[in-house]
Amino acid sequence: MIRTLNIILVMTSIVALVGVYALKYSVEETATEKTAIQRQIERQQADLSLLKADWAFLNQPANVAPIVTRHIAELNLQTLAQEQFGRFDTLPMRMKAPDTNALDSLFESLDAGIDPIQQLITEAQ
Repeated sequence: MIRTLNIILVMTSIVALVGVYALKYSVEETATEKTAIQRQIERQQADLSLLKADWAFLNQPANVAPIVTRHIAELNLQTLAQEQFGRFDTLPMRMKAPDTNALDSLFESLDAGIDPIQQLITEAQ
């Protein structure tokens, strides 16, 4: 009986040992993949930074102006006229300051426990 129990415990220990080693190698492989992905992300971020710098350089007016002048006829471009811009008198007026008396009465009614919306509903009925 004890011999059978010992054999079962040894076999269980061997199976557990194999499982632990398999888990260890699986975790190491996952860590290696994670490191490789992090390096790839860093390379891509560096490439993106370089591309953004190139884009900013190429979009400078000094670089765009010769291209525009070369293709003015094909693109049917025209210079802007002052009339194309809006005037100050066409801008909408700024909103007036809120009515402080109305706000004070609203806060006072709320402090008193009166719900103004509920009061309007009951008055309408």
